[in-house]
Amino acid sequence: MSETRSKARARHRRRRTALVVGVPLALSAAGAMAYGGVFGMFGADAQPKASAATTTPAWATATADGFASVNALGQNGTYGGRDGKTVTVKTLADLEKYATATEPYVIVVAATITMDPVGNEIKVQSNKTIIGSGTAGQIVGGGFFLGSGVHNVIIRNLTIRDAYQGVWNDKEHDYDGIQMDGAHHVWIDHNDIRHMADGLIDSRKDTTYLTVSYNKLSNENKAFGIGWTDNTTADITIHHNWIRETQQRNPSTDNVAHAHLYNNYLEDEPGTDITSAYGNYARGNTNMVLQNSYFSGMNNPVVRDSTATLKQSGNVFSGTSGKNESGGTGASWDPKSYYSYTLDKAADVPALLKSSSGPRSSLGTTTATTTGTTTATTGTTLTVAADGTGQYKTVQAAVDAVPANNTARVTISVKPGTYRETVKVPSTKPHVTIQGTGGSRKDTVIVYNNAAGTKKADGTTYGTTGSATVAVEADDFQARNLTVSNDFDEKAHQDISAQAVALRTAADKVFLDSVIITGDQDTLELDSASSAALGRVYVRNSYVVGNVDFIFGRATAVVDHSVITLKKRWDGSSAGYVTAPSTPANRKGFLINNTTVNGDVTAASFFLGRNWHASGDATLKPQTTVRNSSLSAAVKSTPWSDMGGFSWKSDRFAEYKNTGAGSGTATSDRPQLTDAQAAGQSVAAWLGDWTPTAS
Repeated sequence: MSETRSKARARHRRRRTALVVGVPLALSAAGAMAYGGVFGMFGADAQPKASAATTTPAWATATADGFASVNALGQNGTYGGRDGKTVTVKTLADLEKYATATEPYVIVVAATITMDPVGNEIKVQSNKTIIGSGTAGQIVGGGFFLGSGVHNVIIRNLTIRDAYQGVWNDKEHDYDGIQMDGAHHVWIDHNDIRHMADGLIDSRKDTTYLTVSYNKLSNENKAFGIGWTDNTTADITIHHNWIRETQQRNPSTDNVAHAHLYNNYLEDEPGTDITSAYGNYARGNTNMVLQNSYFSGMNNPVVRDSTATLKQSGNVFSGTSGKNESGGTGASWDPKSYYSYTLDKAADVPALLKSSSGPRSSLGTTTATTTGTTTATTGTTLTVAADGTGQYKTVQAAVDAVPANNTARVTISVKPGTYRETVKVPSTKPHVTIQGTGGSRKDTVIVYNNAAGTKKADGTTYGTTGSATVAVEADDFQARNLTVSNDFDEKAHQDISAQAVALRTAADKVFLDSVIITGDQDTLELDSASSAALGRVYVRNSYVVGNVDFIFGRATAVVDHSVITLKKRWDGSSAGYVTAPSTPANRKGFLINNTTVNGDVTAASFFLGRNWHASGDATLKPQTTVRNSSLSAAVKSTPWSDMGGFSWKSDRFAEYKNTGAGSGTATSDRPQLTDAQAAGQSVAAWLGDWTPTAS
């Protein structure tokens, strides 16, 4: 390795500045959403708050469009539980209690609720609105079932996810996100449904007067199946849904009397493990009208049985191949004879749905344009676009616009592009979310190239901490669906230190979700506001890339279900350290859980970590635990190292049930936790009373 221990000791005498994070956020509803209140303002228990007649929020009175709005079967449109009481639920028991009740309810889901047992589908009864509180409403490991005769149900603004049982084309587990068997007048709107065991949405057995709008359906073999009936009676509207990385049923529409599909975005990303079999499929006796949708990379984008009728107009096909069919002998019909609607241009659909499908974080009053998209809002979502199409051209300008000492969340929505700038979220601006709106976390990149030793305009130089591309000093900060990078050119600048931070956090309750954090040395600094302050960080579904001490600091941090990528040094050599914790003795340090450690480097060239006693402080007790993770052959058989004259064996370094070529059995140089010890070194134990929730 190129960094000597003496240099390491000096390099770790960093100056710490106090940091705290936060920002208010209100993400406006898109399209047909007509929210008028703000979620997250309900009480902590699950009791009714007030009758709808007096204080029901405006969003609870929203009614469906499309076929769900048609008066039929004794039901005048679809308005859910607006005539009942509003309740807030945070537990499975309360959700089941109100969803299965005979009375009408508006049920606000304000927490992540895990189904027990896995695959449980709550049997929703008629006259219900089930709606997520911002993005806090998440259903994990199960979903909802609407049986025969159930009607007037709205399911909105939820994330329904992760019932997957390890089998891609699962024939054993019928664990859907939302299943309907013979229901009518149902509106499924602005949900994120993904990674279930069978299908994401199933509309079966003559379910009719259904509208499915502004949902994000992804990461699944079967996205949306319609039919399972010999009758041709159902009327269904499917519009403004983003269906991506799904193999089949996108949707498959079998024996539907009137199927109106418009302004949907079907995307098959190249180079992934998921390859589409087909896109929109008119089966049996279906009579389908397909308008102004956008198909990207799909195989067989539009397919028609010889018995079906399919009329296309205004669609865009980009990089598609295979069948693209239309025709048939069924009776022609016009959706406008049933309900009014306005088409968006097909070319605008990808950008529109990348920014507006799925749950909304916080909901202000929207003003709709003639095309049904949002042009104004009283919420506090700030948009950034490098091309000038947003409110701000830089991320820092949007941060600067956040009011000081805000008490509600502010979302900074960043359009795809490369933003070469440094960003600082000061301690006076908590509750901020910075979120990329692209289809991939690679689409939105915040990057700069400062390093310790880079000269400032005044002739002084940055230190390690000051080199950060993004610095977070405010509590309750979140980053999502973007890349943060430091692209300092170490080879070209051998005259200064290689310490170059991409992202620095010095706050409590920091949630990094589906991001890429990339650099070389000191990529991700996880700190706290002071040595006495608690600084918890949760990193999930993310990539961290680097080579020397590239996850370091004194925070209490979890890297969970992520990928840690080892990177060669500037000269092509392989040598480095994943972690360099500087944990106070009374705190927990770094926990790496269910994560993959890999990279294109030489075998047995990287340590999992070394003990950083910042400023030579002997009272510190650095800690890294790596558990239930996959370690590549790049990891040394003796994976821990001393630093600065302190023995790692006097500090806290351990493993538990790791796998892969880089894993090993217990020795004095490779401590392994017992089962009893591991029980106390869990994600929940690390995070304490904080449950990270996307918002």
